[in-house]
Amino acid sequence: MEVGKRRTWWPGPTYSRVVPGASGRVLVVDDNKVIRQLIRVNLELEGIEVVTAADGAECLEVVHQVRPDLVTLDVVMPRLDGLRTAARLRTDPRTSHLPLVIVSACTQYEIESGLDVGVDAFLAKPFEPGELVRLVQRLILGPLGRVRGPGDAEPAAGHAGG
Repeated sequence: MEVGKRRTWWPGPTYSRVVPGASGRVLVVDDNKVIRQLIRVNLELEGIEVVTAADGAECLEVVHQVRPDLVTLDVVMPRLDGLRTAARLRTDPRTSHLPLVIVSACTQYEIESGLDVGVDAFLAKPFEPGELVRLVQRLILGPLGRVRGPGDAEPAAGHAGG
């Protein structure tokens, strides 16, 4: 049985790819179907639209059609791992602005390599669902409390808004 596959009390489809009034869209990339479902359920419960991909190669195939506001990446995946996927997303001008979150074991190597390619945040498995939601919302909404766009930049470290 798949976790959370069907809820009789839920009004309408549980896993709609289009969430009316969504506060952002996340592309979840993980080769583990259970992890993809777990992330999807928790984000959709908070009104965030979710699209999934099973590995980095699939991510690169769909990212331009999906146009996500954020991408979560597992590190260890077949065909194309999360760190190489992050590097490719960073070098493409169409996706270089996307916030990238590594959701993995978060070893020292993964963190250092992720920082080298421009990953924005790390979430260690197993993770607390509330922590995932807060991290994603913070990165999607940015410092201004609205969905970030390609022209938005993070404020410089130490800069006080005002």
